Amino acid sequence: MSRSEAAAPFLLFLVLSCSFSVAVLAASTYPYKEQKQTLNVAGGGMGGGAAATTESKRYEGSSDLVNLRYHMGPVLSSPIKIHLIWYGRWAASDQRVIRDFILSVSDTSVPKPSVAQWWSTVALYTDQTGANITRSVVISREYTDAGYSKGTRLTRLSIQQIIQHAVAASADRAVDHKNGIYLVLTSRDVAVQEFCRAVCGFHYFTFPSIVGYTLPYAWVGNSGTQCPDVCAYPFAVPAYMAGGGPKALRPPNGDVGLDGMVSVIAHELAELSSNPLVNAWYAGEDPTAPTEIGDLCEGLYGTGGGGGYTGQVLSDRKGRQYNMNGRGGRKFLVQWVWSPVLKACAGPNALD
Repeated sequence: MSRSEAAAPFLLFLVLSCSFSVAVLAASTYPYKEQKQTLNVAGGGMGGGAAATTESKRYEGSSDLVNLRYHMGPVLSSPIKIHLIWYGRWAASDQRVIRDFILSVSDTSVPKPSVAQWWSTVALYTDQTGANITRSVVISREYTDAGYSKGTRLTRLSIQQIIQHAVAASADRAVDHKNGIYLVLTSRDVAVQEFCRAVCGFHYFTFPSIVGYTLPYAWVGNSGTQCPDVCAYPFAVPAYMAGGGPKALRPPNGDVGLDGMVSVIAHELAELSSNPLVNAWYAGEDPTAPTEIGDLCEGLYGTGGGGGYTGQVLSDRKGRQYNMNGRGGRKFLVQWVWSPVLKACAGPNALD
């Protein structure tokens, strides 16, 4: 389960720059047996895994001490069909930005560095049969809950109730048990349990007692008016980092909360795909609080990142920062993810 921890960025960068070590908090009673995993570096389609490897030995956050292990569970190796739920009031322009990011994952026609290249690192992860995470991600259906069916103050279980409401309200909605997932996005006026304090998003799986099915899902909130300095970093920075610290970057799509949300969506989709039932790829011994492939690289966006610095990123003609291209000329700034091959954080805009 992804934590997307709302931790102080400086402390997180400092840990990354000093080489990660993952503390074992407690012995797990979860019934699994450690398995050695052979990674399929070639992957499937879209150019294989070549984009995720390099000859350089200088990798951001690299460490042999990160004990990321495979715990025998499934990964999302079949084409991913996203059931997208817009909770609250959403501007059509904001929805287009998020759709374009999601659909960019599978679009290999986009100029490099691209979202599809970024996903190629995610696709290096395999299950025990050697099947890689798919590179095919599509939006299957969309549902809008503009009436706030569960109110504007939600718990974690409320997110599953929103999914159930969407299923019940759409008689023609065929739930795809094989490769469907839910992505619940809440508008900026919706408060969610632990949002801004401990999480910016999370993923888990639905309970049959609530939804009627067991399917992976993720939730991400818009932090624009609630905590941009926590969940939309580096487009907003905490007050304690002002005066000599890194300055806020300009969001590539012109909206601090929305552009911050895109990076969290990327984080959650990467972790949901590699650990959908909380029994596949993660570090640590406790599956209820795993450290996943996005957690290990939180706050890193380019070469040289660490110690409060995002790393080297690109700027467009208007001085807005980004590190990857998307469909339709879109640009995004998305955090890197942990590469099981490099044993380091990796991204498509890497200079080394």
